[in-house]
Amino acid sequence: MSFQIHALSPGPFAPLFAMSDDELRSLRATRMTVDAKPGYPCRVSLADAEIGETVLLVNFEHQPADSPYRASHAIFVREHAGQAFPAAGSVPEALASRLISVRAFDYKHFLFNADVVDGSRLSESIPAMFQDPEVAYLHLHHAKPGCFAARVTRA
Repeated sequence: MSFQIHALSPGPFAPLFAMSDDELRSLRATRMTVDAKPGYPCRVSLADAEIGETVLLVNFEHQPADSPYRASHAIFVREHAGQAFPAAGSVPEALASRLISVRAFDYKHFLFNADVVDGSRLSESIPAMFQDPEVAYLHLHHAKPGCFAARVTRA
């Protein structure tokens, strides 16, 4: 079964880069300069930011559904990042190179199943999760820090 990993759109984040540091703080966000690679995985480009690049660390509501699983967490977004559109069935390196928590949600937006896998095994783990017809979509999270990484649907 094929799958599609979805990156976030840059649109909602673009205006934040023009804000002052005080304005960002009022939104629970901060501007940072990348000092290590890997280390700052962008949710728009689905790639690690380069050393010296500017990123924003922002709180992002990745599970806006009206359920007890509604959630937000910190994510990195690179300045001037273009939105990634990975090919169906492919896993970007920024995900494949990390330990990933795979969370399956049903059509009522309730957690249905979950696993922690080495990112290099996502191309096997994702289709296995979608074998169950009760699974509507998946969320991928970086397992160690717990940050939202990407949404996955059937392709």
